[in-house]
Amino acid sequence: MAIDLLSIARTGVAASQSQLGVTSNNIANANTEGYNRQTATQATLQSQRLGDSFYGTGTYVSDVKRVYNEFAARELRIGQTSMGAAETSYSKLSELDQLYAQVGNMVPNGVNDFFASLNSVADLPADLGIRSSSLGAAEQMAIGINQMQSQLDNQVKQTNSQIESVTTRVNEISKELANINLELMKDQGDNNQILDKQDALILELSEYAQVNVIPLDTGAKSIMLGGSVMLVSGEVAMSMGVSAGDPYPNEPKITASITNKTLDVDPSKLGGQLGALFAYRDDTLIPASNELGQLALGVADTFNQMQSSGFDLNGEVGSDIFRDINNPLMAAGRVGEYSSNTGSAVMSVNIDDVGALSGSSYELSFTTEGDFELTDTQTGSVTTLTQTGSQLVSDEGFTINIASGAMDVGDRFEIRPTAGAAAGIGVIMTDPKGIAAAGPTLTAATTNSGNTSVSLNSMDSSATGFQGVGSSITFELNTAANTYEAFNSAGTSLGTGTITNNNINAFGMDFDITSSPTATADSFTFDLTFAEGSNSNAVEMAKLSDVKLMNNGTGTLTSVFENTKLDIGSQTKAAEVGLNSAEAIYQQAYDRVQSESGVNLDEEAANLLRFQQSYQAAARIMSTAQTIFDTLFSSVR
Repeated sequence: MAIDLLSIARTGVAASQSQLGVTSNNIANANTEGYNRQTATQATLQSQRLGDSFYGTGTYVSDVKRVYNEFAARELRIGQTSMGAAETSYSKLSELDQLYAQVGNMVPNGVNDFFASLNSVADLPADLGIRSSSLGAAEQMAIGINQMQSQLDNQVKQTNSQIESVTTRVNEISKELANINLELMKDQGDNNQILDKQDALILELSEYAQVNVIPLDTGAKSIMLGGSVMLVSGEVAMSMGVSAGDPYPNEPKITASITNKTLDVDPSKLGGQLGALFAYRDDTLIPASNELGQLALGVADTFNQMQSSGFDLNGEVGSDIFRDINNPLMAAGRVGEYSSNTGSAVMSVNIDDVGALSGSSYELSFTTEGDFELTDTQTGSVTTLTQTGSQLVSDEGFTINIASGAMDVGDRFEIRPTAGAAAGIGVIMTDPKGIAAAGPTLTAATTNSGNTSVSLNSMDSSATGFQGVGSSITFELNTAANTYEAFNSAGTSLGTGTITNNNINAFGMDFDITSSPTATADSFTFDLTFAEGSNSNAVEMAKLSDVKLMNNGTGTLTSVFENTKLDIGSQTKAAEVGLNSAEAIYQQAYDRVQSESGVNLDEEAANLLRFQQSYQAAARIMSTAQTIFDTLFSSVR
């Protein structure tokens, strides 16, 4: 017989068996993560000519392919990157929001308790017990700020640790992908199991950062991270690393290296978990820490200055309650020097006006024109500073000191005026008698025009010409000419001077002047007599709880902290909305991939039945061919 039924049946049985094997493998891997459904492509064998006709010779399985849609997979990777970033942002911000809601309450509560204690001192200024309680309240307030800063520092350390862990996993994946590429280059990209593993690793990688996949002719895939770093090229993997931050070492940066070349990676372009972690640290934690430092500076400076406006229970001008705002312990971390600087300049920052501080960070750079430019990193505004001696005076409430050396063109420094203050604030007063509850008495001359008023800022008992406690000093003002003359209690002239910016700082007295219209002979007398029962300065201290001292007169002491808390709450809510949106987009992409590449058990069950019937039919052909063969043998006996 020319047509070989047995051979045709054999090919049919083999093809059906292959189809059954592929279908069974799909069913077995229905719950395997990253598995792509496979299909067997069946083709007919070459026909055989008999007479004037062509007869088929059977079938065979030409290929077993994965059901894979690159566009759907790309959408899934994009969705995975967005969801990885959104989950990380929401998780970290929620944790910080809870921190401010729980531990953070002790900061404003501590400030309010201290103000309440000052009210008690004002009620009974000579009571040592109440004074001791007030110092205790000051200590608890400082400890609360210290502890909140410690919590923020722990958040930074935890975030840095997460960045390092994610980077380590990225390195592991990059090496695995490079090895997979090597295998695929040997197999010309035909190994479905390895391809599934490759796609699963790329999908996991896209959770950590944005991934761009570049297919190669060899069957391998090159991987770009964040659109700028070639993480894997063929069988070569680049190594990601974490190194000390620049200019602040405790804020690590991420690097990419291959052989002996290393480059810094811009975290803002990474996306995914890595991008979210860097954004959380740099855009939320660091500003929150700076604003907490702003509160610490405000508290310390405000009350230390008020102390110098009054007399303590020993009859002396009051001394500092808190550590001085420019003490090295309060100033740690105000300046960060970039490693790329070529100059020898050593910088420091001195706080001049706490009320003018904003809590921002700045970048100081030396330009080719020989200018010092100060850029606010939050608003982007640029100010040109002029060097006077070794100082660069800004309008932002601080002065930059060039302690030694000089800047070269292109040198940069990061300036954080409020950094370190929250960790450094502390009570240095130990004697409750030191609280300056009493204050001098200010008397305006009856002949004054009524157009001028003055307010005392501070007294300096060590200044030349200070008249001493128990005496008095009179200032006669000529606001039209911006001059003054001072007189002692005996009426003897102490000298003349110039009114600068509506302020006089002379003979140990610092006070501001308000005049409209100008006056030519208004005089004011400061009576420096100390009275044990006086409470005028304590009353003024207690009133400061509602005075807008911060952010150029727009906020109170506690509002600085409360605004940070509200901002974090707002960011957390926005992150929650973003997470919901990212999850919806990811789910849509995931469903599309599953509809094409996922295993549908109902469909596979139908295929199983179909291929089983095909197998049985092919086997029946073999039985028929055997019967015909036996019949032929019987006929020739």
